[in-house]
Amino acid sequence: MADVMSMEDIRTEASRLNIDLSAVDWNSVWVPPGEDFGIKSDDEDLNEEDSLEFDAGFGNIIVVDNLPVVPREKFEKLEGVVRKIYSQIGVIKENGLWMPVEEETGKTRGYCFIEYNTPQEAELAKEKTNGYKLDRAHIFSVNIFDEIEKFMRVPDEWAPPESKPYTSGENLQHWLTDEKGRDQFVIRAGSDTEVLWNDARQVKADPVYKRPFWTESFVQWSPLGTYLATVHRQGAAVWGGASTFNRLMRYAHPQVKLIDFSPGEKYLVTYSSHEPSNPRDSHRVVLNIFDVRTSKVMRDFKGSADEFAFGGSGGFSGVSWPVFRWGGGKEDKYFARLGKNVISVYETETFSLIDKKSIKVENVTDFCWSPADPIFALFVPEQGGGNQPARVSLFQIPSKAELRQKNLFSVSDCKMYWQSEGEYLAVKVDRYTKTKKSTYTGFELFRIKERDIPIEVFELENKNDKIIAFAWEPKGHRFAIIHGDNPRPDISFYSMKGGKVSKLTTLKQKQANALFWSPGGRFVILAGLKGFNGQLEFFNVDELETMATAEHFMATDIEWDPTGRYVATSVTSVHEMENGFNIWSFNGKLLYRILKDHFFQFLWRPRPPSFLSPEKEEEILKNLKKYSKKYDVEDQDISLLLSEQDREKRKQLKEEWSEWVNQWKKYHQHDKMEREMLRDGEASDVEEEYEAKQVEVEELVDVSEEVVADA
Repeated sequence: MADVMSMEDIRTEASRLNIDLSAVDWNSVWVPPGEDFGIKSDDEDLNEEDSLEFDAGFGNIIVVDNLPVVPREKFEKLEGVVRKIYSQIGVIKENGLWMPVEEETGKTRGYCFIEYNTPQEAELAKEKTNGYKLDRAHIFSVNIFDEIEKFMRVPDEWAPPESKPYTSGENLQHWLTDEKGRDQFVIRAGSDTEVLWNDARQVKADPVYKRPFWTESFVQWSPLGTYLATVHRQGAAVWGGASTFNRLMRYAHPQVKLIDFSPGEKYLVTYSSHEPSNPRDSHRVVLNIFDVRTSKVMRDFKGSADEFAFGGSGGFSGVSWPVFRWGGGKEDKYFARLGKNVISVYETETFSLIDKKSIKVENVTDFCWSPADPIFALFVPEQGGGNQPARVSLFQIPSKAELRQKNLFSVSDCKMYWQSEGEYLAVKVDRYTKTKKSTYTGFELFRIKERDIPIEVFELENKNDKIIAFAWEPKGHRFAIIHGDNPRPDISFYSMKGGKVSKLTTLKQKQANALFWSPGGRFVILAGLKGFNGQLEFFNVDELETMATAEHFMATDIEWDPTGRYVATSVTSVHEMENGFNIWSFNGKLLYRILKDHFFQFLWRPRPPSFLSPEKEEEILKNLKKYSKKYDVEDQDISLLLSEQDREKRKQLKEEWSEWVNQWKKYHQHDKMEREMLRDGEASDVEEEYEAKQVEVEELVDVSEEVVADA
């Protein structure tokens, strides 16, 4: 076996050779056959535990059964019919259609083999034609050739599966019991992925788990913080724990590009896109919905990218992401996707359409679920040159009943914003002026929990102001808007209390273009990203006062921790300099800063909802002083410890300085005789005892002779 190098050795060698490891295409690196360099792959158990084979060599060949049995004279006609059906789906290779014939009778055997250029085309052919009715007596049965071997291995007699003894695993919620009440976060920098505690009282990040090449593209926490998902060429995997982070489950999906959890963590959606053999065709899309705990595929969706390109933006090859949007709160009861003139809503009990049909809505372009209830809002733009107005509608699931509708006129664009508790829906409407040469913005505010869902029309004092950002206060009744056309826009705060929108305050000429509310409400960061170079203002909305102003130069991302006590600002590798992150207190005090080259991701670990009732939370708030005594003592002890550590550090620095001075004095004494000799016997080293004299010295530099001719 070859010599094993540690990751540190690899980095050192790369640095010596001036190689940037982050720029290395690891997909192009192959080890010699049979050689693992002493490192066991995470995917070796693909062969050890499950006989999953993603590419057995014949994945581009399909077997079509239940064809008519015809004599030789009808052979060409049948072959032409089959070729016509299957050439519409993909490119059949030359001599890629083979129909076996009985030697004795000359008749076909009732099946054929078709070879495509790619496995994706073969998969699509199977999906489109399995169960295809050629006539009353011939219904196609289509399989991938690779599957034949799997069917051949099925035993003739059924045997019950072997029961495996139960082994208890680590409590996946154990990290929530941290005695210091800390939160975890994950970072990716270079080839390393690392999970750390935010130990703000110790003013540092406390390492938990670190692993090189843990993922091939990105990592993602599940919505309740139970799992950390990683992405690989073979599929996705989830890991969990407080400190060990063992792999809990793997989800086989070759070339997976994107993943998305359901809000309650019960399901995982994976997405891949594959290039077609014909450049004129659209990409082939594969979506799988897995049960997170068992890794069983509950439902898969396959088709062209055009079929999944409705609504939103993002994803790959024009496909909107997420394709499926989850509703029904944390129960994961429903998910839906936008199609052409339809919204398809599925229920997770059978993973089929509710009532076996989609909701037909002509020209619908967008929809979004309430975060708390099985209600979604949809938007339909104007039609017929304005003769048919645009509209926003609210639908309830599973009844599919329309709860409320609002017609909108002269609409240019529309965006919908739900409040985190589903109590309010804000619809930002950009409208054309009468001349159609410009637009102005207004808001339609729905009070979802009130009787008949009343709607209030709201406009800024200057309705021509450009809306730069809008954000609801989480778990609250307030919202904030950044507006204006100046380089320094204004920021206004409003309240929904009292049955009517009321303005709280307007902050004039702020260097801000983004709003980041604390998860608990009350506090908000007014951030100036991109062109404002990371300006930060920490604002208390209860008191309507600025707590602090700061700057994180070139900051690209801002994220509150799930408790609202701390906030992280980071500079990712989109900038070449100052990569890393800062941790701040909620009131704008910089706690600590960590620089990381090639910094890619910072993600706080989410927390599940509290089990405490609202009454209990209110009781704790009323008696906060009683509960805080214990922590005040701990904070004082930590403060004394930090002070002691600071004193020890200063003492050590002083001792190092004294040692250096004493060493210098020894050298000085050792060279005393040489100094006296250089001073012509003068013994003193005190400069003031010497008299400075200016001495002129003449020195003959050169002598030359020149012969002068007689006049």
